[in-house]
Amino acid sequence: MHFMCRIISLLNRNQPVLFIVIFLTLSNSALTQSDDVDALFLKSIYDESLGNGMSYNWLRQLCKEAGPRLAGSTAYDDAVEVTSSQLRSVQGVKVWLQESTVEHWARGKKEKAVAMFEKGKSLNLHVLALGNSVGTGSKAVTAEIIEVKSLDEVDQLGKEKIKGKIVFYNRPMDATKLHTFHAYGGAVDQRVYGASKAAEYGAVGVLVRSMTTRKDDYPHTGTLVYRDGIEKIPALAVSTNDADKLSQALQSQWVRVKMESHCGQQGQKMVQSVIGEIRGSKFPDEIILIGGHLDAWDVGQGAHDDGSGCVQSMDVLRNLLALGYKPKRTIRCVLFANEENGLAGAKEYARVSNVKKEFHVAAIESDAGGFSPRGFGFDGDTSVLKTYYKYVSDKFLPLLESYDLNMKLGGGGADIGPLKSQKGLLIGLRPDSQRYFDFHHTTIDTFDAVNERELKLGSAAMTSLVYLIDKYGIGR
Repeated sequence: MHFMCRIISLLNRNQPVLFIVIFLTLSNSALTQSDDVDALFLKSIYDESLGNGMSYNWLRQLCKEAGPRLAGSTAYDDAVEVTSSQLRSVQGVKVWLQESTVEHWARGKKEKAVAMFEKGKSLNLHVLALGNSVGTGSKAVTAEIIEVKSLDEVDQLGKEKIKGKIVFYNRPMDATKLHTFHAYGGAVDQRVYGASKAAEYGAVGVLVRSMTTRKDDYPHTGTLVYRDGIEKIPALAVSTNDADKLSQALQSQWVRVKMESHCGQQGQKMVQSVIGEIRGSKFPDEIILIGGHLDAWDVGQGAHDDGSGCVQSMDVLRNLLALGYKPKRTIRCVLFANEENGLAGAKEYARVSNVKKEFHVAAIESDAGGFSPRGFGFDGDTSVLKTYYKYVSDKFLPLLESYDLNMKLGGGGADIGPLKSQKGLLIGLRPDSQRYFDFHHTTIDTFDAVNERELKLGSAAMTSLVYLIDKYGIGR
């Protein structure tokens, strides 16, 4: 009281310079107090997530009760039931389901492939059919293989050398890339587009080296895309160890491969995305989305890809409510259907949102595994991205750095990408990526591959950013 009386007395003496000094002192004091409040609340978020978080228990239930859950399968329906029940167990969360239609692909009977060498030996190959691939039909496909490193090489070889053969794409992910997603991006075109490129020149099948830097016997599936007007030929992923063996053998002899698969499209199915939200108290029409994709490939249990992102997102809502936090903006968790082979859930969510004229001030996706969080990557419409990113990084990064989190331009996620037209921020949680592609799309992407503490740290990181965006906005 004495301090305030002194200020008033000085102001009455008309001392403008001193007034400015006092004003700045008070402003800095207020800012410091605000930072202290935020720092304390972030600490409480981490305490809650690490001490009481449900993400790990929820992931166990999802993996064990639903398991491999490709959109359109009965296992996917089980996953919807499991996660919607988990969300409904959090008091204060409104839960509903949103329907979309997918083209349901099924693997069928286990695929097989055997390599037969000119010198008389043979090798049973570790293979998985690529998602959306056609099968080999009632008879296996048997043909000589020809090794290539790129789609361009297929063009260069042409029909004379490709026709009647099985094209073996063997370009490894670049192990020198520090960010493994960059390595993945530099190699995955052969998996996605390789079948149609080979078929364009008369190939009868495709083998593709698995998308991983690790040398092992686990093949990695993943989606392929057929081009319209070109014959669809069967495509199998082969393990890195077997790819190396085939490549070495081809240096001195011809190799024939007999491949058999029974996969194919099963027609359209209705699937559901799971949505839960806490309604905002002050700006309910501004939505902060957190989410992951509920579907997973039909091998393994989809623990890292993307069960982890789903349970982390659900735990954001639970964390905030457990701490008694009342958000200003609407916080919405979305578990998207069909990311792996079509994005039907994401496209339908964005369509409905645009029809309702909703505005997502920010959308945060976790779809890079349940490993230790390293920070966030930012994307958005070019007209607003740099402005919003500067505001968020300047204001929030000093608070998040103490939790070993950074911020970088470049990120987002496949499921939140269709929301870009709403001109909010699109944000991707960035975990340590070094081990992600050891498990990605394999039979070993199971619950026991996820570390509980690392998973919960991801939930805490997401909750912290949601809290800061909810409290301060993004500078618009």
